[in-house]
Amino acid sequence: MQATAWQRFVAKHTPAAAWLLVAGTMTTVTFGQLEFERPPISYHQANVSDPIAVLQKRIDEGKAELSYDGDFGYLKSLLDALDVPVSSQGLVYSKTSFQLKKIDPKHPRAVYFNDRVYVGYVQQGDVLELASVDPDNGVVFYTLSQQRSNKPTFVRDRGQCLTCHASSRTAGVPGVLVRSVFVSPSGQLMLGTRAYTTDHRSPLRERWGGWYITGSHGNDLHLGNVTIANRREADQVDLAAGANLEKLDKYVDTSPYLSPYSDLVALMVLEHQTQVQNLITRAHFETRIAKHYDQVMNEMLERPEGHQSDTTKRRIDRVAEQLVDYLLLVDEYRLAAPVRGVSGFAEAFSRRGPQDRQGRSLRELDLNKRLFKYPCSYLIYSPSFDHMPAAVRLVVYDKLWNVLTGKDDRPKYSHLTRADRQAILEILRDTKKGLPAKWRGRAS
Repeated sequence: MQATAWQRFVAKHTPAAAWLLVAGTMTTVTFGQLEFERPPISYHQANVSDPIAVLQKRIDEGKAELSYDGDFGYLKSLLDALDVPVSSQGLVYSKTSFQLKKIDPKHPRAVYFNDRVYVGYVQQGDVLELASVDPDNGVVFYTLSQQRSNKPTFVRDRGQCLTCHASSRTAGVPGVLVRSVFVSPSGQLMLGTRAYTTDHRSPLRERWGGWYITGSHGNDLHLGNVTIANRREADQVDLAAGANLEKLDKYVDTSPYLSPYSDLVALMVLEHQTQVQNLITRAHFETRIAKHYDQVMNEMLERPEGHQSDTTKRRIDRVAEQLVDYLLLVDEYRLAAPVRGVSGFAEAFSRRGPQDRQGRSLRELDLNKRLFKYPCSYLIYSPSFDHMPAAVRLVVYDKLWNVLTGKDDRPKYSHLTRADRQAILEILRDTKKGLPAKWRGRAS
């Protein structure tokens, strides 16, 4: 059947993320998986200002340099340049990196992170693996050669990383994740067994398969520090054998690493952080795509510029609520026993946050029954959050306000006591820039 002028117009201007179901006139619009490689996102073509891109620019201009170390290549210097703490180190021995041939339980990969950057290091690896959060484009992936160079150059990934890092496990956008898997004594994933993408909602018994873990957690056991010989052992694995370890000496020689620890508190923060960032990117991308679609339809239907369709309003409301629920740690796993790290990460992490006039911070940790003392994610301060389009950011603020003031008292927010809500509200009022007027006690 020959396409009408209307259909040709839509085909030309509508991104692949939006599939139109049309019978004569438009009746229904449904959205499939986000298409971020085409306009209006154009992920691979977009200019970026993530921390790695900024560092590269400073190196090119002679304002920064990376020093080479005979044992660790550029790792030490890079962590210093990006302000990534060594205490964040996690050691993962599953073969879940593209440098998998050099990873096994005797030679785990080390992962380091701060709020915006992730660094992967493999013993004798060819490259450092990097993920860096751009305020507008989500996570951007790079490698840095471990060969000595007069001017180290970060190479941006052009699609290889997205095979694993852009899927339903990352909210359908380029993102980061923490996996928990059953592995063999050689580090191979044990096919036919369960694999988990973990965050603050995951029971400890599903976390850290394929990771070394140091720290105490009582009888609340996890999958770390163990391997299985065959898939039948997955249901009978002795989790107590790898529990509550301060040292990893019986498993691995940690002297080739910057720290002897693989800290469970650092990994708990990492798990929480990865999915917050993914949901922020999801809200950002979906809003831009929806607004782009509205722009096309407004032009075609001669509607006023800036008109927002009901479909777009629903899409924005949905992603905003998903983000708010995660920011407020809805469905967080309640710890069965206190957890304690041994690397110093917990103390350093808590000191980094802005404090309100009473000395409170969203980065304060609880670690007795839950992750944070005040259940609201510190990534509300992130550039990614602030760069979300106003159309979704203001909806997020409005939903947060309704929960924190008690106007939204749905059961899913029952984990927040009145004291929790009041404390979070007061902390944000004192420390968060750009709050809507009503948060300050002025007219909205």
